Amino acid sequence: MTRDRLADAADSLERAASAADGDARDRLSDQSEQFETLADADRGPDHGKLARHEHVLNEIADDAGGEVADHVDDALESIHAFRETLEGV
Repeated sequence: MTRDRLADAADSLERAASAADGDARDRLSDQSEQFETLADADRGPDHGKLARHEHVLNEIADDAGGEVADHVDDALESIHAFRETLEGV
């Protein structure tokens, strides 16, 4: 079962990685791959896992700025939209 919002986040993170350099590029590519996996997994992520990803992504966006941050913001919007569908916190 594909979770469209998580797949959207993976796409945005891949665009961010393409716009980034060095360590930020590697970290964003890794995050993109993780969201691709989460989008197709049998069981979706919980709030805690998504919060940890959000923390990492905010850190990368703050450090990189510019176009990278814009794409990360797009990914975060998709993640937030997905989180609204989850029960709990």
